[in-house]
Amino acid sequence: MMYQLRKLTVVSSAAMLLIACGDQEVGDSTPDDSTRTPPIVASNSADAPQTELDAMFEDAAEEFDVPISLLKAIGFVETRWQMVEGEEEFEGMPAAYGIMALRGERLERGARLAGVSVEDAKTDALSNIRAAAALLGEDADELRIDRSNLGAWAKVAVKASGIEAPEAQASYIHNEVFRAIREGIVMETEAGVVGSLMPVNAEVSGDFERSAPSGNFAAGPNYAGSIWRPSPHYNARPTGSAGTPTMVIIHTCEGSYSGCWGWQLNPDSNVSAHYTVNESGSEISQLVNEANRAWHIAATYDCSLNSNVECGRNGTSSNNFTIGIEHAGYASQSSFPLGQINASAALSCDITQGYGIPRDRYHIVGHGQLQPYNRTDPGPNWPWTDYINKINTSCGGGSSGIVIDSNNSNNNTSQYYIEASANWTSSTSVAGYYGSGYFVGNTASVSDGASFYFYLPSAATKTVDAWWTAATDRAPAAPFHMYNASGTTLAIVTANQQVNGGKWNTLGTYNFTAGWNRVTLSRWTAAGSVVIADAVRIR
Repeated sequence: MMYQLRKLTVVSSAAMLLIACGDQEVGDSTPDDSTRTPPIVASNSADAPQTELDAMFEDAAEEFDVPISLLKAIGFVETRWQMVEGEEEFEGMPAAYGIMALRGERLERGARLAGVSVEDAKTDALSNIRAAAALLGEDADELRIDRSNLGAWAKVAVKASGIEAPEAQASYIHNEVFRAIREGIVMETEAGVVGSLMPVNAEVSGDFERSAPSGNFAAGPNYAGSIWRPSPHYNARPTGSAGTPTMVIIHTCEGSYSGCWGWQLNPDSNVSAHYTVNESGSEISQLVNEANRAWHIAATYDCSLNSNVECGRNGTSSNNFTIGIEHAGYASQSSFPLGQINASAALSCDITQGYGIPRDRYHIVGHGQLQPYNRTDPGPNWPWTDYINKINTSCGGGSSGIVIDSNNSNNNTSQYYIEASANWTSSTSVAGYYGSGYFVGNTASVSDGASFYFYLPSAATKTVDAWWTAATDRAPAAPFHMYNASGTTLAIVTANQQVNGGKWNTLGTYNFTAGWNRVTLSRWTAAGSVVIADAVRIR
């Protein structure tokens, strides 16, 4: 399922979801699958009919004397009006339930105030909305706000959010809740309109009137498209290859965007991810420098959970060698916005390019896969195939490139693979390798190369790049042989593997033929050194 962004329109359901806030468009304007039913888009919220969900909000707002626009806006910001069954993504932050994302003690207190069971407050939409409205009403009394002034309810919304960091509170109120109130929302599916929020010209007043974010933010240290919001929760990675990032871990926040990055700023939370992506994809926060170890996954690595990839990492903390990306939303939600997926894919592309991480399901991994005993995120509806494809597209993949790794478990062996004799040994001793390691071959006057095979359905001109780890024992003239499918030598290129390690190095452009072509790194060069067969890229 894919979200699209259009002014004043938000569509969200298990079937077809569109979201819009303001004039900014994020992502593609059409779904990937052209056979899907075109989405139904109301021209504005005034055109939307009264629905069952609207009636629930209206009844709860009237019963507990709460502004319906505030009640709807909070529900939208928290869950996009979806019934969620959360999990405890961050230790100390209880799981959220229902359209209003009620948690922990507030869930129990709201149920009591509304006269419903806790179970109903979790699983029944009306009970959940009534419990939330009852809590907001009680908070308004305690805070002694002017109930007739919608802007004064910002103080109540902040209390309900549980956000403690002042900058995150300001973002939640100005950029999320009151933005939704001012711009309006229509949520609809192929079956019709689910609910709507009429736009209201409301300005924040009281304590939060002057707290609006300035918009002048510093970029993150590693990703120019991010906002730098440094978390205090990190430490140094292990030295050498033990701390070299080789995986990206995908998370869902189990909550809203501002609440997610705000929690990572809390002095006592002891959690952090390197990045957090908002629902529309219009904003990414960087919380931890990639060079440092964020605290985003509480699991020691077990390769049996990951198709026996990188088993040399077994028993070590997964935080040591991973980069974590949180996504606003829930593992239980039915689908994810197109803008969020696109923005996250571009970020993952940047990370994988920077560290030579293979762009596959063994190196871009869900949190729940590596920590299955108490986590499921990003959930069963995360669009893995589409996500990996989008990462490759962002990195210029697809028609413009494939990477052949030294580990065939990282390759699609029906299209590309490596072949090397037992004289080549696997190693991870020098940092900067692509994927999960590399092959080392002692130089000698023998025809015993490591061959990177790739299949072309038709003749094509391709550029060849190679990746290696550099060290003083490497050959200064490592010979790469280019062969077409008939075995004809196209060229022999020597490369100094004592330098330029940990990055792509271009070997040249050649006219390959239809069938199985190959690039072979030979051991036949001056004795007394080694050659490194790490990865080859064909583009």
